[in-house]
This record gives sequence, structure tokens and C-alpha cells, in this order.
Amino acid sequence: MYIRRKKYPSGNVGIIVVEKISGKMKELTTIGIAKSDEEVEALVKRGQEWIDREQQRRHPRLDLFGEERIRFERERMNAERLLNSITNIAIDGADLILDKVFDNVGFDRIEDDIFRKLVKARLSYPASKSATVEYLKNHFDDDVSLSKIYRYLDKLSDSQHSIAQDISVGHTRKILGGHIGVLFYDVTTLYFESDYEDELRKTGFSKEGRHKNPQIILGLLVSIGGYPLAYCIHEGNKYEGHTMLPVVTEFVRRYKLEDFIVVADSGLMNSDNVAELEANGYKYIIGAKIKTESKKIKEWILSQPKIDCQMVEYDKGDGKRLLVGYTDDRARKDAYNREKGLRRLEKAYRRGTLTKENINKRGYNKFLTMEGDVKVSIDYDKLETDAKWDGLKGYLTNTDIPASQVYAAYHNLWHVEQAFRISKSKIEIRPMFHFTRRRIEAHICICFVALKVYKELERLLKLTGINMSVDKVLALAQSIVTIQITLPQNKHTISRTMLMKRHQCIAPLFSDDFWVTR
Repeated sequence: MYIRRKKYPSGNVGIIVVEKISGKMKELTTIGIAKSDEEVEALVKRGQEWIDREQQRRHPRLDLFGEERIRFERERMNAERLLNSITNIAIDGADLILDKVFDNVGFDRIEDDIFRKLVKARLSYPASKSATVEYLKNHFDDDVSLSKIYRYLDKLSDSQHSIAQDISVGHTRKILGGHIGVLFYDVTTLYFESDYEDELRKTGFSKEGRHKNPQIILGLLVSIGGYPLAYCIHEGNKYEGHTMLPVVTEFVRRYKLEDFIVVADSGLMNSDNVAELEANGYKYIIGAKIKTESKKIKEWILSQPKIDCQMVEYDKGDGKRLLVGYTDDRARKDAYNREKGLRRLEKAYRRGTLTKENINKRGYNKFLTMEGDVKVSIDYDKLETDAKWDGLKGYLTNTDIPASQVYAAYHNLWHVEQAFRISKSKIEIRPMFHFTRRRIEAHICICFVALKVYKELERLLKLTGINMSVDKVLALAQSIVTIQITLPQNKHTISRTMLMKRHQCIAPLFSDDFWVTR
């Protein structure tokens, strides 16, 4: 026996109990005629009760667990009604966390829903804009057209870039106790999957080995802890040393910084840059090119005893100090790398594949020398000279802080390197498939904000003792769903984010109380 719903020409629905006997369907009884969905559900329930009574009449039995069985059956029917009331399931665990962090930093000041969605997508599902559209549709049933995203990128104004930077700087100042103190600057290159250059995308020396692809140079200014402060983009063939001073000067002017130190790698510095830093009254710590110092200074450096983790100081006058440190670990690494490079050169030499094109100052080709116009050989005297510098690292500064603090500040440059690694591997800032300057700038701005959100979530995890990386938290959160149920009688909608046992380690992130004091 089972319940059949019979629809009449009038639109009403008859609820009938039928039974298949000898291959033919027989109507046993009509429970009633329903005019609405609510009446249908009520009659179906009555029909099921009629079937239960009829089966009990036909097959009477001693039921020792009748009340319990009825409770179980009622529980099952209630569960089925509940499941039938589900109107939406969103895979939004990571999205809910990123929403909270986004607002916690203060980016909710930018009242643009597309901007928020693109930033969160860079962190939870970094992909092309076309793939982002599919992600939003599949996970959130959110119909954002690709053309709408492109129109948004085209109109993303310079003022919005400035607001995003102001928010990032303001939040960073707050978490650092109101004082930024140290500015770390470095650059990287971002390539394009294209064969054509324009006024911005140009071929140049690529840090990623993509020398044939047009690229841009991205400069990034971060604070201690790696929190992004400002960025700049330049033509792909521009000398990276010319990118730092404009962005630092503009940042200092805009935010009225005082008592700060600029820290940068030696590759970004030349005598003109150092002179300009001093002319502006900036304090700095930069990597020193000790092998290109004057003969007198080089002799002094090599005459110093090499004691592990010890630093010596040379007064260069005019307030400039040259600090030279030595470590056994660096010495072993320098020797290993040189031997590795030598073996590569010797292998090429034996094969006869060394040519004058190999003669340059990069890498271990510096140990080659050219005799006449055709013969290239390895200069082993250069190897012996180079070995004298193993383990030595120089730092140039015009500050008066202790040598240990100079060392610590310079080696915090890894925060910028980490920021670039996050941008490239987690946020997937490149390769870029945009071709207009406006869209390129908009894409960089979105990735800059995504990096800030990433670093803020990383800070909160450490602060609250959640011993997991940002990547693991977001990966786990992507298995969390929010279920939406619409009650059949009053049409009221209830939503519930479902945290399973495996999610308890990140459960605090889904509590409103967690974000009240952060």
C-alpha cells in the first residue's frame, strides 16, 4: 500500500490509498481532496496513518515496542520534512572567515560588493576572472557576470587605490602600537602570457627566469611583521634601483612619518640612491657591496679575525658606518655554492660548450676569463680570491643603533620576500592576463588588499593560539557549509553554519565574540 496523489482538472489534488493486487492497481480509500500544499501535506499524513491502521488490522501482532516504534517513525517523518524544507546549501566556511577579517581590518569602508568578492576569491580560489565567475556561481549561487567584473576593473579609481592603502597603513599602525618605525622595501617581476610589449609591459631581467615574456616591476613597502604598506608598478625594463626613492618619499610625505629607518637590499642601492637618502634626511640600513669597496677598506675587512657571529665596524665618515659580520654557516654555504658552480663550469669546459657569451658578471661565470677572441677558460686564481670572502656580509647604515639591531633589522627583509612568495604562490598574482594599464593596476590593488587580509588572519591565528597556518585554516573551512531552511507554514527562513567535529579547532573563528575585541 502507498499514497497516490491524483490531480483533477479543477486543480485540486486527491489523496488516495492504493494497493497493487495481481498486477493491477486498486484504490482502497480516498483520504480527501486538497486545495493547497498545506492541505496536501496534512492529508498525506492522515493517509500514512490509515495505512498503518490497515496493516495492523490485516496482520495483528503483539507489539511490545509499539510506542517506541511510533516515536521512531514520527522522528523519521520529521527529519524527512526538514530535509524537504532545505532551500540552499552554501560552501561558504572560508568566505565567512575572510568576511570577518576583511571587516576587521577596515576594508568595509570600500562599499563595493564586487571588490569584496574579488579580494576573497584571490584567497580562497585564486584563478582567472572567468574561473572566478564560475566559482561564485557554484559555491554561492551568485550570478556575477564576467563583463560586470571587467567593467568594474576598468572603473576602479585611483581614489579607491588610495583608500585601500590608507586603511592598510592605519590598521598596521594600530597593531604596531601607533609607530611603524622600520620600512622594508624590495621589488619583484611579474610576467605576462604574451609576446607583445607596450609602454608598461616590457621585457627585461626576470627574477622568475621568464626573460622572453613582457613583464612589469612591482615594488612593495612593508612594515615589521610583513604587513603591506604601499606598492608601486613600473615598466618591466626599468632599473629596479630607481623604483625605491619615489615610493618611500611619497609614503613618508603622505603619512607624515618621523623617526623611521629604510631597509633595503644591496641590489637596490647605488651611490646616487644613498646620496638621495641622506639628502632627504632618511635613516637607512642597506646591504653593503663589500667586494667593491676601496682597496683600503677591503684590506681592512680581510685582516679581521673570522669569529662566528661576530661583527666589526668601520667608520666611513659623515655618520656612515660599515658593519661586517661573519658566520660559519654562511662560510660553509658560500663554499658549497662556489664548488657547485665550479663543477658546472668545468663540465661545460670539458664539453667545449663555453663561449664568449658566457662571459658576464652574473652567477659563477665571474670565474671565467677570455683569451684572445675565441678561447674561454676558468680562472682558478679568481676562485682562491673569492674564497677569502666566505662567510662575510656587509651592512651600511647612517644610524647610531647597536650593531646587533642593525643585523636584526636587515635580516627582517625576509618579510618582504615572504610577502612576494605569498602573493605569487597563494594569491597567484601572476601570470596576468590583463592587457590594459587600468586593469593591471586594478588587479594589483586587489592582490595588495588580499595580502593584507592574509597577513591579518595570520596574526590573529598566532594571537589566539590557533596553531595552524592560514592555508590550512582556509582549506579546512572550505568543507564547512551553511544550510538554509524555509519553514513550510510561515515561510520563515533559518540559516545554520554546520561545524562538524573536525572543525572544532577553528570553531572560535565562527563566533561573533571572537571578533568583538580584535
